[in-house]
Amino acid sequence: MYNPLIKKYADVLVNYSVKVTKGDLVIIYARGYEAQPLVKEIYSACLVNGANPIVRTSMDELAETFIKYANDEQLEFVDEMSKKEVEIADVMIFIGAPSNVKNMANADSNKLAKRSKAMQPILSKRLERSANNEMRWVIADYPTNALAQEASMSLEEYSEFLINSCYLDLDNPTKKWEEIDKEQKRIADILNKTSKIRFVGDKTDVTFSTEGRTWVPCSGNMNFPDGEIFTSPVENSAEGTIYFDFPQNYHGSCAKEVCVTLKEGKVIEASAQMGDDFLQSMLNMDEGSRFVGEIAIGTNERIQNVTGNILFDEKIGGSIHVAFGSSYPEAGGKNKSGLHWDMIKNMKNNGKIYADDKLIYENGKFII
Repeated sequence: MYNPLIKKYADVLVNYSVKVTKGDLVIIYARGYEAQPLVKEIYSACLVNGANPIVRTSMDELAETFIKYANDEQLEFVDEMSKKEVEIADVMIFIGAPSNVKNMANADSNKLAKRSKAMQPILSKRLERSANNEMRWVIADYPTNALAQEASMSLEEYSEFLINSCYLDLDNPTKKWEEIDKEQKRIADILNKTSKIRFVGDKTDVTFSTEGRTWVPCSGNMNFPDGEIFTSPVENSAEGTIYFDFPQNYHGSCAKEVCVTLKEGKVIEASAQMGDDFLQSMLNMDEGSRFVGEIAIGTNERIQNVTGNILFDEKIGGSIHVAFGSSYPEAGGKNKSGLHWDMIKNMKNNGKIYADDKLIYENGKFII
């Protein structure tokens, strides 16, 4: 990415996604040294806006080392600084630039689950403060060879893919995201007048109650790129079976051909043709990990294929995803878990969505 484009990227994140203002405490989390050009521009833009930015960096290798050597007491330890930051920050910006997306692929899944469970209160606090409009946050990526290889692209191809997915190729990407926001809100307004959602497709027929819950339109505020409409269904309402045809990536591991059966909101059966042991260990993480925390519809038509990066894949136009584990307070969700695993399903081939028994979506497109 050349410098003027990086500046544009930073400007959209700072001034559109999280709207940094004078006096804000902004914590910029950067994973991977390759993110430096973007982090520098974000840092500069925050200073220009009169904010107080702080940068936190991490290396991929440290997470791998921690899981390898940490004992139970260390896995359950959460430092006071991390707790404090999520309590006082006005803005959090997370930038990913991994040099290896598979460094955790062979990590002990039980230790990963224990660590995720320990970190759950911090995630819950961030979501709670965000739902109460006390803090803004956004997650974005910087193109690296590791991300490109995972997506079976060259670095140049992946960079172009990221640019297009974010509409950074346009002279005024903010204007485009505002247009997308308007359409997303139109659909969310319709869904918010309904109380039952049903997904039908290949080996799939599953129903959720959304009564009293809120459908949230997403257009570049918390994720960048964006393009989804989501809610957190009533916790004990999920009934039926869903088959996820895309590969499901989580923490560097992958489960393929995942099939899940739900009853009274809970996963009672789950299997994967590949990665089944990992799937079971994640679903057994804690009391909330077998419940659905989110259902969503992907709407970004510039993302069409799985890349192995959930930030992009869950936004695929013509897809849905169901997340097992923690839910979103702003949508009315009450489920808490150290897990939040988004599993994606293609809906372009005979996929249907019904809201209150009315067909609203077919073959990957809304018809309302």
